[in-house]
Amino acid sequence: MSRVAAIDCGTNSIRVLVADVAEGSDGRPELRDVHREQRVVRLGQGVDATGKFAPEAIERTRAALADYTAVLRRTGVDKVRMVATSAARDVSNREAFFGMVRATLGADAEVISGDEEAELSFVGAVGDLDPAAGPFVVVDTGGGSTELVVGTVSDGKATVTAARSVDIGSVRITERCLHGDPPTAAEVAQAREVAAGILAEAFAAVPVDGVRTWVGVAGTITTLSAVAQRLAQYDPEAVHLSRIPVERLHEVAEDLLGRTREQRREYTAIDPGRIDVIGGGALIVDLLGAELHARAGITELVVSEHDILDGIARSLVE
Repeated sequence: MSRVAAIDCGTNSIRVLVADVAEGSDGRPELRDVHREQRVVRLGQGVDATGKFAPEAIERTRAALADYTAVLRRTGVDKVRMVATSAARDVSNREAFFGMVRATLGADAEVISGDEEAELSFVGAVGDLDPAAGPFVVVDTGGGSTELVVGTVSDGKATVTAARSVDIGSVRITERCLHGDPPTAAEVAQAREVAAGILAEAFAAVPVDGVRTWVGVAGTITTLSAVAQRLAQYDPEAVHLSRIPVERLHEVAEDLLGRTREQRREYTAIDPGRIDVIGGGALIVDLLGAELHARAGITELVVSEHDILDGIARSLVE
C-alpha cells in the first residue's frame, strides 16, 4: 500500500488530500482518506483586473502550504503532486508564486490546462456513482474558471468524451460585475449576461443533450448544497451525494444575491472566506442548471465531495 498526497491550488482556495492507495474490488486503485483539508486564501485576489498575484495573496497561500507540508511530512507520503489552475494560468508574475511553492513544499507546482483540470475533476467525481446513471456531466465552478466535462464509466474505467474550461467563476464574476452590497438589479442582470455568454462557449464545445446525471464538485457547489439543505454547520457527509433540485438552486441563488454580506453570515455553513463571492458562484450554478434542464431535461444536481483532488491522487498511481 502506498500513500500519496494531492494539492489543488485554485483561485479562491487551496486544498490537500493525503490518501492510502489500495486495490479496489474492480481492480482499480481505491483511495482511503488519511487527511483532507481546505483553506480559503483568495490567491486570485485582483487578478482579473491587474493580471498579477498580489503579494498578500501569495503570503496567505504560503502560510497554508507550509501547514500542509508539515502534514505531508508527519503522515509520511510517498508521492506528492500539486497543481495550480485558473489564476496561475493568467498572471504575469507567475514565478513569484512558483518560487514560493518550491521553497515551501520542496517540489514544483504544475500549471495544468483547463481541459486537464476538467478531466481530473471527472475522474474524481464519478468514483462513487452507479455507472448505469451515466452518461455524466461533471461541473466544477471555481473562483476563476468553470469546467464542464461529459463522460461515462464502464468496467471500472472512466472515459471522458468532451471537456471545456472557461474563464468564469465566483471571484471573477464578483470582481467584474457584482460590486454592490447587496448587488443591484442592474449588476445582477449584467453578471447573468456576462456569465451566460462565457458559458455558451463551454456548451458549444461539450454536447450535453444525451447526459442523464449532472454532478457538481468543489467548494462553490458543495457550499450551495449546505445552504440548500439549511445545514447549521458544514457537514461533508450530509453534502456528499446530496441531490438538489434545479428549482431549489434558483431559489438559493436569488436569496444569496439579494442579501448583504453581513446577512449571508446568517448561513453558518458558509466558510467566511466565501461570503463575498458565494452570490456570484450561485448565479453561475443557477445558469448551468437552467441550461442543462433546457438541453438535457436535467432536474437535479448530484453533489460530490470527491473532485479534482481525488483525480490528482489517482493520477499518481494509475
